[in-house]
Amino acid sequence: MKSWERRVSHLLRPLGLDGIRSKMLVFGLLATLIPSFTTAWISYLQNKRSLTEKITGELQSESGQAAREMDLWIKERVYELRVFASSYEVSENVDRTGRAGGGGARAHARLTDYLRSVRERFTDYQELRVVDPRGEVVASTAPRPAPVRLPANWAAAIRAENAAVGEAYWDSTLAKGIVVFMVPIYQTGGRLLGALTAKLDLAAVQRLLRRFAGWESGEVYLVTVDGRPLVGSRAAASDLRRATMEAAEVKRLLGHEGATVEYRGLTGGEVVGVLKRVPRLDWAVLAEIPAAEAYRQVTRLRNVTVLIVTALLVGVGLLAYFLGLLITRPLDRLTRGAARVAEGDLEVDLPVMSGGELGYVTEVFNDMVKRLRESRRELERLSITDHLTGLYNRRYLMETLANEVRRSHRLEHPCALLMADVDHFKQYNDAYGHLAGDEALARVATILKEATRDVDCAARYGGEEFVVLMPETEAAGAAATAQRIRARLAGDALVGGKLTLSIGLAQFPGDADAAEALLAVADAALYQAKREGRDRVQRASR
Repeated sequence: MKSWERRVSHLLRPLGLDGIRSKMLVFGLLATLIPSFTTAWISYLQNKRSLTEKITGELQSESGQAAREMDLWIKERVYELRVFASSYEVSENVDRTGRAGGGGARAHARLTDYLRSVRERFTDYQELRVVDPRGEVVASTAPRPAPVRLPANWAAAIRAENAAVGEAYWDSTLAKGIVVFMVPIYQTGGRLLGALTAKLDLAAVQRLLRRFAGWESGEVYLVTVDGRPLVGSRAAASDLRRATMEAAEVKRLLGHEGATVEYRGLTGGEVVGVLKRVPRLDWAVLAEIPAAEAYRQVTRLRNVTVLIVTALLVGVGLLAYFLGLLITRPLDRLTRGAARVAEGDLEVDLPVMSGGELGYVTEVFNDMVKRLRESRRELERLSITDHLTGLYNRRYLMETLANEVRRSHRLEHPCALLMADVDHFKQYNDAYGHLAGDEALARVATILKEATRDVDCAARYGGEEFVVLMPETEAAGAAATAQRIRARLAGDALVGGKLTLSIGLAQFPGDADAAEALLAVADAALYQAKREGRDRVQRASR
């Protein structure tokens, strides 16, 4: 990939596209393609808005007309029943059916014949019956009247409203959707004799709604305000028995009555619908159409637009990709490199892929990072080592000791600490001079390095005091190392026989349970070694 970038960069140099400005100019020319995308998108949105307005108008017209027709249909049925209920045949015979003797039986027969004659002329009435004020059946067109769900508080309702309409339900006997209408029957003088009750087949409502289903796959439903469908223009009543809409969708439709709403319909698919309440009843007309059919034209336009835009994007994208490799990738590398340097990572070396401004900036950046890397290494070395002996300094020792004690405590492994002090170093310094003293300390440091492991930490603690931290080491192993250090010092050509070491030894966790305590007991052991004659190794005691 890098060699490929070099070849492309060489090809663009004769064209004057080697600098950042020329590359940005080419990019600007390509950016003129953006208006074409914007124009296509605006056209799509305008077409969708226009189609939405058309759909809204048609659905509003369907639902509004259907709601008005439903209101008129209800009024006509109530009016018809009132006419029948006010007939002399009804009021007089209802009053006489309760009398004893043959007169009551004849009145019941005449009333039944009248109801059956009405039933034959008006086929939408599945059953006509007369009930008394207590709801008991007085007469019916059915040979064996089945129970009927009368409207709640129907007696009070027909007195106040002169009519009552019950809830629609599925009549298992008739295998049809039914709604019950009731009107009062009064005797001359105003006494309530009962009510004329009609069980109306909802198929009549379905025929009415079918006239307003204008879309090919659209549907017009008569629903209750709680979302229960009563009848649909195309759906069979039996299919709607268990169907219901979600409460949130019903609430949204009622809150936006007369406006277009997208929601999940009764069949489970996404639809566009308009709801319109039926006056004076807890019913509403819902006209809906599948969203896919409603937006078919705009979907087709969107697909064509997407294809055109995709083709343009592919063409422009390929060209932008090649240019981007020469513009953005070097800049990205510089950005990522600068971020890594800012985070403290100086192991950054960016490849120089091209000439021009970017190539020069990359070379300067690499040189700058190299200088910073060398400076930091030197600073790190100076910050953790003693300038005279080359051993670790006291600050580094304390950090390492704290970490090692925590690690040993976590893993339940031992570690040991040697604290050494050069015996009679002041007399040696006074006898041979400070330069010789410095050489002697440096020689002691060399012996400590040579006599210990790479994992051990040998440090100058201060003055003529030295400390050796030995991970994964018990007291016996540390004592052997201490004796080896004494022996190496005694046989050294420079200071052998002139200087000795007193060494205190402590083990974690046997002698102490913390880093400071470990230093303290090792120091105490060191001074005990000095008190007992110097040039010896002394184990600490708690």
